[in-house]
Parts: sequence; structure tokens; C-alpha cells
Amino acid sequence: MTLSPAPTLPPVDLSARLADRARRMNASAIREILKVTQQPDVISFAGGLPAPELFPIEDVRRATDTVLTKYGPAALQYSTTEGHPPLREWIATRAGITPANVQIVTGSQQGLDLLGKVLINEGDVVLVESPTYLGALQSFQPYGPRYVQLPTDDHGIDTDALEDVLRANPAKLLYAIPNFQNPTGRTLSLVRRRRLLELTAQYGVLVIEDDPYGKLRFRGEELPGLYDLALEMVGGDPERSHVIYSSSFSKTLVPGLRDAWVQAARPIIGKLVQAKQGADLHTPTLNQMIVTELVHDVLPRQIEVVKRAYGERAQDMVARLREYFPEGVSFTTPEGGMFLWVTLPEGIDTTPLLAKAVERKVAFVPGSPFFALGGGENTMRLSYSSATPEQIDTGIRALAGTIREALG
Repeated sequence: MTLSPAPTLPPVDLSARLADRARRMNASAIREILKVTQQPDVISFAGGLPAPELFPIEDVRRATDTVLTKYGPAALQYSTTEGHPPLREWIATRAGITPANVQIVTGSQQGLDLLGKVLINEGDVVLVESPTYLGALQSFQPYGPRYVQLPTDDHGIDTDALEDVLRANPAKLLYAIPNFQNPTGRTLSLVRRRRLLELTAQYGVLVIEDDPYGKLRFRGEELPGLYDLALEMVGGDPERSHVIYSSSFSKTLVPGLRDAWVQAARPIIGKLVQAKQGADLHTPTLNQMIVTELVHDVLPRQIEVVKRAYGERAQDMVARLREYFPEGVSFTTPEGGMFLWVTLPEGIDTTPLLAKAVERKVAFVPGSPFFALGGGENTMRLSYSSATPEQIDTGIRALAGTIREALG
């Protein structure tokens, strides 16, 4: 049998068929930069990567064997959308809430995306720090928010300015990272935390507290989180709190298991459950069970290991910045977390500066992508979490030379 030639199909304009929300999506600036800096001889202060040499590999291996022995096929089966009950119970007990107020998500990035999906209507005013975590901007952007930037200083959000902003803008949501903020490394002061909660409650604004680094304090005094303070201020009733808390095991345990959680009032958790059912049904069962085996003994020990290492690396980087960087360049001194923030004199654009730095075998993240409404061209983010002392010395020396060249 002879087949007739297949007809030629007319071309279809695929980009014209995209949804409006897809047109608002954009690539992660950091992920794009990391593609350029993957050369083995480039010292990268760009990616906020946990230090792989600190991962508790043997503990994870033992926990995996334990889970498979204890649960058998159930560890490899579908599970509930809300999350593994013992893990939710552990999180709830530590937070002083019920498991019904906890939703397990596949990485905190999914939590931000689902929160954007259930909370943000097109045109809603969303308040963000200036600068803020660009992954949150990437998560919220498809839902069409109208961003308003909040001024910040070395003590975090300027709450006097926040009051003025709230008077002028009918805001739906405020997104903040109060502990060792990404990208600046700054910490919101206790006085400002309380004032932020008072103002947002007064104006009926929901608060998303993103706290992936809160346990990684290596200097200074620990501060209560926004969620904890709000819970105290409403008599311990999570159903009356206007704060939504997001955290993760990625920075304290291992990132590859992609286990994180959101804790909030039940009406919000209920909608997150429905949104997650449409996204991936549930976070991987095996991963949740492994984390549950690790949280009691391994996690506290691992947090101490990470804090000590990051504290030493931050101290090394700050010392080298003071030694090598030219006058007129300022930087933050973090008390925890994984990042610090560098500000160059006005007129220096760090985006083209990155290419010059890579020529000298060192990389960073330009600051402008962290600003929701533009700005910050003369800033950069540096991560010290996965760098050795030798890399810090060599890399900061090379970066200082790049900056001096740009300053003429």
C-alpha cells in the first residue's frame, strides 16, 4: 500500500497563544547568571547555595534506610496534600499551633507561588522591601500585582515610611524577610517588628514572613519572629493572626529534599491545600519521612555546624572587604544567613561590571533585579556560604581590582 504524502501544516504562532500571566513571567536573573559562572575556575559569590561539604550525608542515608524499613511501600506511595502528619505535628508543636495550621510544600518557592495564587488579584497592591528577594517577585509577578517599594536601612523596613505608604495605598499584602534578609543580610529590629505588626493589622494588610535563614544566626541576639509576635499579640490564637509564615529545611538541613512549610490561619491553609492539589498533589512522601527522621537529633546538630561555618566565612569576607575594597564602597555586616550587600558610588552599573569581574575569574549578582520597580544599579549581592578562605581572599581581591578599574 502506497501512502500519500502528508499535507503541509500551516505555522502556528505559539507565542500568541500564551496566557497573559505567562507573558508576565520572567527568568530568574540569578539562574541565568549561574549559567555564565559555572566555569570551574570562576570563584562564584553569586548563587546562594548551602555548603555541600556540610551536608549530613551519612545521616540522610541512615534515615532513608530507617524509613524504608519502618514504612515499606507506604514510603513510596501517594500521600495527603497537607503533608506527612508527624512532620506537621513537629512543626506545629514548636510553633505553638495545631497541625491544621501547617501546610507542607515542595520548597519554599512553591509556597510563595501558591500564596500568590490564592491571595493576589490583578492590580492588588503588594508591599515589598527595597531591595527584596527576586524569587518572590518572580513567584508573584504572573498574578499581576502592583508593587510598592518600602524604604529600608540597616535596621530593615523603615516603619515611619511604612505608615505613610499605608495611608496612601490600599495594600493587600506585605512581603518581608525579617531575618538576615536576602539580598542585603540585614535584620529587622525588634521595635520595628512590633510597629510593622501594629500598622498592618490597623490597615488590614496580610503579612508574609519569609524566614529561610532565621535559625542561622551566628552573631548577636535572637529576635522573635513576626509570626511569633503576632501570635502573642492575639492571645495565642492562630486563627486571629494576620501573619503567614514560610520556612524551609533547605538552608538548615539539605536543599535537595525540597521540604518546606507554610503556617497560617486555617482559611488560608485550606486554600493552599486546594492550590497544591492542582500543582503537584503532595510533596514527595519519602522526602517528608526522611526529614521527619532527621528533625529530632540531626537537625539541631546540623544547625550548629552550619552556623559556625557561615559565621567564620562571613567574618573572613567582611575582613577582606575592609582590606581590599576602595573608599566610597560600603557593605553590610550580617549577623546570620548567607549574604551581604555592597553599594558602590552612584554612576557605577554592576550589570556590565559582572562581565569584567568574570574575566578576572570572580562572580557576583548585580543588585538591580532585587528591586521591584527598578533601581539599585550600583549595588551587588555577595554570598559567602560555600566559599573557602582562600577563595574569599582571591575572589574579593579580584573583585576589588574590577571595582577600582570601573572607578577610574
